[in-house]
Amino acid sequence: MAAASETIQAISRLTRLADVLAMIDLRVKPVTPRTLDVATAAGRTLAADAVAAARPTAALALLDGWAIDADLTLGASGYAPVPLLHPPQRIETGQALPPDTDSVAPFDTIRIINGNAEALATINPGDGVLPAGGDSDPAIPLRRSGERLRMIDLAALAATGLSRVAVREPRIRLLPLRGSAIVIAAARLIAGDIERRGGTVKLDDAGRDLGTVLAAENTDAIVVIGGTGSGRNDTGVHTMARDCEVAVHGIAVTPGETAAVGFAGPRPILLLPGRLDAALALWLLVGRRILDRLAMANNADRDPVEMLPLSRKVTSTVGLAEVVPVRRGSGQAEPLASKYLPLSLLARSDGWILVPAESEGYSAGSPVQIRPWP
Repeated sequence: MAAASETIQAISRLTRLADVLAMIDLRVKPVTPRTLDVATAAGRTLAADAVAAARPTAALALLDGWAIDADLTLGASGYAPVPLLHPPQRIETGQALPPDTDSVAPFDTIRIINGNAEALATINPGDGVLPAGGDSDPAIPLRRSGERLRMIDLAALAATGLSRVAVREPRIRLLPLRGSAIVIAAARLIAGDIERRGGTVKLDDAGRDLGTVLAAENTDAIVVIGGTGSGRNDTGVHTMARDCEVAVHGIAVTPGETAAVGFAGPRPILLLPGRLDAALALWLLVGRRILDRLAMANNADRDPVEMLPLSRKVTSTVGLAEVVPVRRGSGQAEPLASKYLPLSLLARSDGWILVPAESEGYSAGSPVQIRPWP
């Protein structure tokens, strides 16, 4: 009986989520930067400010019209035209402004009759003009180190002439310990989120030997799904303890209390429970933090959130941080489940809210932050 009990992966205590995140912030170090083509850098985190040369190098017309000195039109209107000493020069979009001009007047604001020109409207200095450096200024980065590159960023960088950027691109190895439909679904979901958030992922075949994966060196972090509980076939934490360091087994988050965090040298290892809801909750709260630290992603670069009042109260256990799926409706957020999150409710939900560990929950009408699912 004693021998059998020694094989059980018992959790001695639950570690607060805040303490787990603080440990990750302290121990997980950024990966070495690499250079990528701008066209392939979507979602990657910049390792250095993206700076482009001044563009344009001279003031350019932003519209077709007349190149003028705006001061010469002061006070002009359709009822009180202001004569111009010389007819203005016609200019087209993208052309450099001629000397002694600072604006482009629309065609209908200048009237020319028999070689005599007059202004029919007051033009402000700089109207219709893209100033030198207006598209890009070397003193102002287009995007800063630690920010993730969006598709619009890639278009802007390419348009300024930048073709390469320095990024941090964490290499994540993802191992589903079992081949069940739920574990495989969780692995694919998390793999997609890693790619979208700037990492590269190697998804191992289900059931591959965990010890072999832990010994691999061509990776920056390892994520394992399954084998964290106390069942007969749950040995993931024991294997991690044998081959490397178990820093935490048992995290005060629901769903997902059996998750574990460890280290193989400097590389973080995250063991997620084999339930879809539990694996997802711990990935959102802990896995993404590990990924962000590896990429040195800016904390201000977050997913968008939506504030809505709760349609009914949410009750939670003090000491446990809780992920709760919600559905939008009639300008409110309806909580759908707690503790165990059924697959049907996950599919019908629009996002999730977090109840902090120190809270007993939220009353009906409380404003909550709705975060999007991966």
